[in-house]
Amino acid sequence: MTLNINHQLTLLMDLLDEQRNDCCGNVAEYEQITRLVKSLMQNNDLTDQQLQQLLPEIYAYGKDGESSSNIEAHITANNQQLATWVEAIHQTNLN
Repeated sequence: MTLNINHQLTLLMDLLDEQRNDCCGNVAEYEQITRLVKSLMQNNDLTDQQLQQLLPEIYAYGKDGESSSNIEAHITANNQQLATWVEAIHQTNLN
């Protein structure tokens, strides 16, 4: 089953928000984040300019998380960005 853009954004927002709130994650979550973001970056239906600019940052966060030896520190270091990304996705997903 292929997820539509709204489902992808909701899933991405949930993953990022859960990591921010719980300050924990795992490699599989980071791999899923990078797959979702890569798919979204290739989707021409995503027209929100702010989100298009943030996706490469989110992708880099996911890739860095995949190889992080201290996931908690990685999440803590990116806490403010996580909040910004979640809010941007939330605003896009409502429209």
